[in-house]
Amino acid sequence: MQLMPVSLAYFLEVARTGAVSEAAQRLRVAPSAISRQIAKLESGIGVPLFVRHPRGMTLTDAGSRLLAHVRRSEAESSALVTELRTGSGADVRNVTVACSEGFARRLVPRAMATFRRDHADVTFRLDRVPHQEATRRVAEGIADIAVTYAMGPQHDVRVECAVVVPMAAIVPPGHELADRERVGLAELCAHPLAMAPAGTTQRDLFDIGVQLEGLAVRPALVCDAMASKYEFVRSGGGIALVGDLGDLHPDPAAEGVVYVPLDHPVFRGREAQVQTMLGRRLPWAATQFVGLLVSLLRRSQA
Repeated sequence: MQLMPVSLAYFLEVARTGAVSEAAQRLRVAPSAISRQIAKLESGIGVPLFVRHPRGMTLTDAGSRLLAHVRRSEAESSALVTELRTGSGADVRNVTVACSEGFARRLVPRAMATFRRDHADVTFRLDRVPHQEATRRVAEGIADIAVTYAMGPQHDVRVECAVVVPMAAIVPPGHELADRERVGLAELCAHPLAMAPAGTTQRDLFDIGVQLEGLAVRPALVCDAMASKYEFVRSGGGIALVGDLGDLHPDPAAEGVVYVPLDHPVFRGREAQVQTMLGRRLPWAATQFVGLLVSLLRRSQA
């Protein structure tokens, strides 16, 4: 059910798709109807919201600011409709979290289990997605919360917490690096490596560090699945890089690996962040869960 005015609903879809024709297909209305509503909206506000191109439309600065407002309204309207339909009170909520795999493996599901011990009527949805997608979902109101890695300032979301997460190499017990307090990039690159794909924050920073050091690297395995990298290491295939979340690790012996901190300043450019939508008032359960996630991340750095 749509609570926002038709003109804003049409504006939102054109902003999402970048074209009136595609927006019309998604909404199942005539393109002329969308064009009329956009023109009426621009006339009423008094400024253009889109720049028209032969192959589509892009938002003006005013359009981008309106889009942020509409996304907040859409997210809050959706939550209100759900609450009205179910008769739920303030203590019953659905919370959607989008996170990259490093957080989906332990931190976020553990936090969910902890939260539900005191709030068993809260239902969670966990979407494991690439780090940019997690941020996009929060910015567009698809997810309530994102837990992800990021590099540099974030302008489209509110960063509730940001901590630098050190990197570590995981090696099998008995490996020649297993007893080291830390290891450098040159030593690391002398061994077969299981690496994340290009385009991930971990791999991007690793490649920068390698270039700065003038090192040549040919990964033994390129994989975006943490479980596969752990199994590769346990089976003696090589060593791998992971984010070091400190006391959030279980007993390393139970995993059959040893964590060795990686020593290079380039990795300080990556932060673990808890993100929410700019200006949105989150439902009670989501707000409380944000607080728990922030606490866990900060505790990991203590």
